[in-house]
Amino acid sequence: MPPHSTTSLTAPTAPDRRSFLKSAAAAAIGAPAVHLRPQARKYRTALIGSGWWGMNILREAMAAGESQTVALCDVDENLLNPAAAEVEKLSGDRARRYKDYREMLARERPEIVIVGTPDHWHALNAIAAVESGAHVYVEKPIGHTIMEGRAMVNASRAARRVVQVGTHRRVSSHNLSGREFLQSGKVGKIGMVRCFVHYGGGPENPDPNQEPPSGLDWDMWCGPAPLRPFNKKIHTRGWRNFLDYANGTLADWGVHWLDQILWITGEKYPRRVFSTGGRPVAGPVVNSAQAQTSDAPDHQVAVYEFENFTVSWEHRRFAGNNAEKTHPQQAVGCYFYGTNGTFHMGWLDGWTFYPANPRDQVVHQDAKLHQPDSQNIKELWADFLAAIKAGKRPSSDIEDIHYSTNASLLGMLSYKLGRSIEWDGQKEVIVNDPEANKLLRRDYRGSWKYPNA
Repeated sequence: MPPHSTTSLTAPTAPDRRSFLKSAAAAAIGAPAVHLRPQARKYRTALIGSGWWGMNILREAMAAGESQTVALCDVDENLLNPAAAEVEKLSGDRARRYKDYREMLARERPEIVIVGTPDHWHALNAIAAVESGAHVYVEKPIGHTIMEGRAMVNASRAARRVVQVGTHRRVSSHNLSGREFLQSGKVGKIGMVRCFVHYGGGPENPDPNQEPPSGLDWDMWCGPAPLRPFNKKIHTRGWRNFLDYANGTLADWGVHWLDQILWITGEKYPRRVFSTGGRPVAGPVVNSAQAQTSDAPDHQVAVYEFENFTVSWEHRRFAGNNAEKTHPQQAVGCYFYGTNGTFHMGWLDGWTFYPANPRDQVVHQDAKLHQPDSQNIKELWADFLAAIKAGKRPSSDIEDIHYSTNASLLGMLSYKLGRSIEWDGQKEVIVNDPEANKLLRRDYRGSWKYPNA
C-alpha cells in the first residue's frame, strides 16, 4: 500500500492582526517596523484514559510545546480530576472533562487524540478518533483481538490519518544502533532469536469483589468486554492479567520484543505458532460472584516458525530469575543467535554483542532513557509530530505494529486452543482451522458493535 498523503497541519501562520497593525503604525511614524515572530502551531489535543501511562504520554506532549490540551476523558473521576489539575498546573490549559469519548470527540473535534485506555478499548477509541478527523497516538498492543487491529489499520488509511503506536523502542537510541549492528552482518546469519521477560511473583489468593468506588462507572469501564464484578485486582493497573480485557504478559511485554524482531529482520508474520503454559504457581483461576483472581498464565512459552529462523518467547511471574539477569534489576530482552556470536538487545542495559570467538572484544552500548518509567516517549512523540507535518507514516505506524500485535495474539490464541496453528499472514486467517479462526474476533457486549475490518 503506498504511503498516504496527509496534508500538513503545521504550515507557518501569518502574523496576527495585532502584530500587523503594530508594524504598520511603526512604519507610518518613521520608526523601524517591529516584526514579531508568529507563535508555534499548537494542535488541539485530547487524552482518552487519564491513568498512569496515558499521563506519561500527555506530559511529553505538553513538554514538546506543540499541544493545547483541550479535553480529558476517563470513566473514573478518581483519575480524571487529578489529571486535569496536573494539566492546568503544567501547561495552564483548562481541559474539559468527559466520561464518554464519543461526546468528547463530537464536541471538541481534537486534532490529536492519545489513547491510553486498557487494551479492550483501543480499537473503538482509535477508530472513532480517526473518523472524527484526528491523528492518533495509541498504546500497544493495538487491540484485544486480531480483527480489531485490521479494522484499525483500514480505518486509519481510509481517513488518511497518522496513527502512531507506543512501541517507543523503535526510536530509542540503543535500539536504533543495535538494529544497525545486526543488519550490518556483524553477528552473522541469524538462525534463532530468544525473547524473554522474567520477574518475581508467587501464589495468588483471590480478593473479594466489591462495589465500585464512588466516581467510577464500572459498566462503562468494561464497555464492549464482559461485565465482571468490580475487583481491585483489575482496576487500576491489574487488568493486563485478566483475559477479558488484555492478553497477559505476552501481549503486554511480548509485543515490544516481538516487534523488535520484525523491525530488525523485515519479517511481517510467522508461518506456524505453538504456545503452552499455565498457572502452577499462581494457582487455579477464581471468578465467582464473591471473589476473583487473575486468569492469565503465570508462565508461558511460545515458538514462532519463520521462513529462515525460529523465535521463542518465554516469561515467568515467579522465581525472580536472579540466575539470568541481564541487568542488576531485571532479565528481559532478546538474544539474537548468529554465526558470529550472540547479540542481546536489552532495555535498561542497552545492547551487548558477545563474539563467538573468545579472543574478540565484547561490544556494548548503554541505553539512554527518560524518567519516569525508563522510556523514550519524548522521541516517539517528536516522530509522531514530524509524520503529521510531512504527511508520512511514523516509525511505529499502525500497520507495522498490527503485525507485531498479531504475533503476540497468535501466541495467546495457540495457548487457549492448546495446540499449534498455521498462519496465513497475507489473508490473516488460520489455515484449515474454523475453531481457531473464531478466536480472531469476539462478540461485543450489549449495544457495542465490533468494528468492521
